[in-house]
Amino acid sequence: MQAIVLAAGEGSRMRPLTSRRPKVMLPVAGKPFLEHMILRARHAGIESFVIVVGYCADHVRSYLGDGSRLGVLIDYALQERQLGTGHALMAARDLAEESFLVLNGDVLAETRDLRRIIQARAPAVAAMSVSDPSRYGVFLMDNGCMKHVVEKSPNPPSDLANAGIYSLNRKIFEVLETVKFSERREIELTDGLNALASKEIIGVVQLESWMEIGRPWDILAVNEALMQEVEPRVEGEVEPGATLKGNVSVGVNSIIRAGSYIVGPVIIKEGCDIGPNCYIRPGTSLGKNVRVGNAVEVKNSTIMDGTKIGHLSYVGDSVIGEGCNFGAGTICANLRHDKVSIKSFVKNERVDSGRRKLGAIMGDDVKTGINTTIYPGTVIDSGFRGLPAAVLRGFVESGRQMD
Repeated sequence: MQAIVLAAGEGSRMRPLTSRRPKVMLPVAGKPFLEHMILRARHAGIESFVIVVGYCADHVRSYLGDGSRLGVLIDYALQERQLGTGHALMAARDLAEESFLVLNGDVLAETRDLRRIIQARAPAVAAMSVSDPSRYGVFLMDNGCMKHVVEKSPNPPSDLANAGIYSLNRKIFEVLETVKFSERREIELTDGLNALASKEIIGVVQLESWMEIGRPWDILAVNEALMQEVEPRVEGEVEPGATLKGNVSVGVNSIIRAGSYIVGPVIIKEGCDIGPNCYIRPGTSLGKNVRVGNAVEVKNSTIMDGTKIGHLSYVGDSVIGEGCNFGAGTICANLRHDKVSIKSFVKNERVDSGRRKLGAIMGDDVKTGINTTIYPGTVIDSGFRGLPAAVLRGFVESGRQMD
């Protein structure tokens, strides 16, 4: 069977992490999120994929290629302008088989649930009961079938969220041809589903579990879950006097220097330089060529390729982009004294993260000065340059440069 993956969008709610890559290529547990999606779908029986690309399309193409490395066949469809999910699916029309699975690029279902959706008679949609349905479009049901999709609203009429996974056939393309632009000036796949529901029965498959990356800190939760599935492999050098406890993976050409204390699950990719005398705590994923220096503590954080955390710094519950440099003594605070949930920012708007612990969300190529303090939930734009002894809080734009 074939799967069509809608991966053309930037993921504006994930900024600044998506300033230089599409959301589907954000790293989680040592791999791009999209790779985890493909592997789970393959284990469910999907052998052929059409990836709809658009924003930073070359990032996806160059990483996945023809899919042979992952044991699948991958073709690409280009959505030149990002005009909605329905418009994205239409871009794959010429490559679509008679029936196929459609996967939004920011959701990850369990393999067993994907098998259930594949086995369902098309058309069918996947749903998930959620505690906060105001964040999602929701389904209205009638005798176990989909009656209508209601877009996000402050007072949703159901708690059955649209999980962004669909079993469809080529009839959907005929329906989408008749769909008009929404208020956002987009062709919405959900409008196509509503039109299709007026003509035929659409089944509903309720998922047992489901993960998504809709907000920057979702990377931490998904990373924590997926790291439990990683089989540890130590392929780099571990000096005498370094301690590795639990599931710790160390990539080729990485070195763990004496005095480093690492408690898994932890992933350290290729070419990293760790220690001496540092502490890396569970839930941490380090990309390629990351430096963690003397007297540094990193806890439950994702650090992307090429970032340097030199010495005397703390990074907790944070997502750090590529090519950043932490001046000595940079501290990412991750907890309020009153222990209420941390506020952060999505598309420049202050929102409740729902997390008791949340450090910094930092874009690519950020440089902090020595002895910098970063408040919990702070978002720092790509390219920011900081001054020594700076105190950073709120949404920090890259225009604030050092003198």
